[in-house]
Amino acid sequence: MLQPIRPRPLNLWLYLGIPFATIVALLLLESTSLDMNIADLFFDQTAGQFIGRHSYLLENILHDRVKQGVILFSLLAVVGFIASFFWSRLFNWRRELGYLVLALSLSTAFVTPLKQLTQVQCPWSLTQFGGKETYSKLLEPRPPTDKPGLCWPGGHAATGFCLFALFFGLRDRKPRLAKAALGLAFVAGSVLGLGRMMQGAHFLSHNIWTAVFCWLIGLGCYYLVLYRRGVAQAPAVERSVA
Repeated sequence: MLQPIRPRPLNLWLYLGIPFATIVALLLLESTSLDMNIADLFFDQTAGQFIGRHSYLLENILHDRVKQGVILFSLLAVVGFIASFFWSRLFNWRRELGYLVLALSLSTAFVTPLKQLTQVQCPWSLTQFGGKETYSKLLEPRPPTDKPGLCWPGGHAATGFCLFALFFGLRDRKPRLAKAALGLAFVAGSVLGLGRMMQGAHFLSHNIWTAVFCWLIGLGCYYLVLYRRGVAQAPAVERSVA
């Protein structure tokens, strides 16, 4: 006997409203110096570098090891999805596992193409922080350079925020666990993003943009793969394996 399916209504006004309000706020942020002011808090004028530039914790643990852990988790999701075609205990989770593979892949794959398209410089490359590059905001033209920047959006923050997919993957079957997954994704993305800010790799807005993209990707994949709009108000249905 497979687990009962309890479709839940999806409030798109809420799920879309918050990220789009955040986008508006980020666009308004373009007219301020908040990014630079916050980055300046993490820059040691005496040492001439960011306070976390060579931190073992930030570079080796929060950057390398955590990224490897999320990659491993993604690979396990792929293995689980493939196994769901052969192992009866996973039959009823096939859609969720397939969703997880798709959402995690897209939530990390979008970063590199956008970096190459926007060519935004990292804080540590700017003249204000001991580098050689000229600062430009996201929507401004890029100054001439021999080395285009690759710092928008925040790639490492996506390592944490991509876990929004766990929330959507669990929201219909395990609502309480889904809320815990939502908290995990938010905290992980925020901590990893903050770590890179302390190293001078990103501005605050870079990481917030990443969170918005990861949320919208997770939501879009959920709506296309898992959301059962026609039965969202229906009672739980138990289905057995034929």
